[in-house]
Amino acid sequence: MVTDLGPVIRTRPTLAVWKFASCDGCQLTLLDCEDELLGLTERVRIDHFVEMTPAEGADRERARPAGRGPYDLSLVEGSITTAEDAVRIQHVRRISRYLVTIGACATAGGIQALRNFADVDDFLAAVYAQPQYIATLETSTPISAHVPVDFELRGCPIDRRQLLEVINAYLAGRKPQISNHSVCFECKRRGTTCITVAHGTPCLGPVTHAGCGAICPAYGRGCYGCFGPSSKPNLRSMIAQLRHDGMSERDIQRVFRTFNAASPEYAPVPDLAAEEQQSPPA
Repeated sequence: MVTDLGPVIRTRPTLAVWKFASCDGCQLTLLDCEDELLGLTERVRIDHFVEMTPAEGADRERARPAGRGPYDLSLVEGSITTAEDAVRIQHVRRISRYLVTIGACATAGGIQALRNFADVDDFLAAVYAQPQYIATLETSTPISAHVPVDFELRGCPIDRRQLLEVINAYLAGRKPQISNHSVCFECKRRGTTCITVAHGTPCLGPVTHAGCGAICPAYGRGCYGCFGPSSKPNLRSMIAQLRHDGMSERDIQRVFRTFNAASPEYAPVPDLAAEEQQSPPA
C-alpha cells in the first residue's frame, strides 16, 4: 500500500468513482457526506460518478463504463470477478493519476470471494436456471492483485469520515491519517467493557482494522471483522482465544471468511486453526 498521495494540488482536480463487483454501498458513502459534499465539489470536479449522475464532463456526455479521463483521483469500489473487468481496471489505472480502492470488495475480494474456496460452477448451477450464459472468473480478487494501488481504505462499507480524510489528504498532498490499530483501541476510547473478558463472547476486534467506532462490541456482540485485518494481526493468539471461547476449527475458518474472505493477511487462518485443533488449550 502506498500512503503518500503526492504533492499539493494547486488547481481544481478531477475525481472519478468506479464500480466493479460490489453492492454500491461504498459509493453511496460519498453521497452520504451530505454536510460536506457541496464544499467538496468546490474543491474537486466530479467528472465520472455513474451512481450520482448520468452525465460526464463539462459537455455533459453520458458517462461510459470505460471513462475518458484522465482523472487526478480515482476511487474504485468492487472486486474483479470477470475477464472484462480485469481489462477495464487496467484502463482505469492508465487514466488515473492516483488510484484509491474503497471497501472490502476492492481491498480484499469482498464476500463474493467465498467462491475462491469452492467450485464456482456449483454456485452457478444453484443460482441460475441457465448458467451457460454467465461469464465469470473462478475467483474474486482485490484491485491490488491487478494494478498498482496508491491507497487502500478498508470497511464494509467504508467510514465517511475516513473517506473525507483520504480525499482531503490528496488535496493537501499529504499522507492520509488513517490509523492501523485494531478495534480494541476504539472500544477503550469509548469506554466499552471488553465483551470477551467480561462475558467470553468471541470477538475479532483484536485483529480487525479500526474505523467502525467499535459499534458491535458497544451493543454487546462480538466484532465480525467487516473492516478487515489490522496491521500485523496476531492470528495465532486470536485463534487460541476463539478456541478458548468455544469455537471449533470449522467455526473459526468461517468467521474469518466473511466480508474480507480473500484478504492475504487472513490466508494463514486454516493452517493455524488446524494446529490449534490438534493442541487445544488446557
